[in-house]
Amino acid sequence: MERTTRWGIAHIFSSYNNTIIHITDVTGTETLGKATGGMVVKADRLEGSPTAAMAAAKRAAEQAMEKGITGIHVKIKAPGGHNGPNTPGPGAQAAVRALSRMGLRIGTIEDVTPLPHDSCRKKGGKRGRRV
Repeated sequence: MERTTRWGIAHIFSSYNNTIIHITDVTGTETLGKATGGMVVKADRLEGSPTAAMAAAKRAAEQAMEKGITGIHVKIKAPGGHNGPNTPGPGAQAAVRALSRMGLRIGTIEDVTPLPHDSCRKKGGKRGRRV
C-alpha cells in the first residue's frame, strides 16, 4: 500500500523578540495550525528563545497533523525590509528541528525575507546612529 504525502507550508517568522509559526495548505490560503512564542511562555523576554520556538512549533504541528498533513515545505522570514535585521532570530532553526522531530517530512527550506530594491532613506541622520 502506497502512502502519499499531504503537503503543507510552514511559514516561520523569526525576529529577536518573537517566533511565529503558521502552517497553511499548499496554496497558502487556508490555515491549518498556528502558534507563537508568546503563546507558550509566560515571560515576555523569553518569546524569541529557541525553547519557546520549539514548543510553538510542536503545538502548530499537532494542529496540522490532526488535519492530515504529513509533509511540510518551510519558508523562513526575518523582519528584513527597510530597517529590520535580515538574519532570522534564534528561534528559526529550533522550530525547523522541532517540526522534523514531530514526524513531518520536510521538503524545501526557503528564505523569504523581504529585501528592499533600494528604498526610502534609513533613519539615523547623516552620520548614522551614534552609540
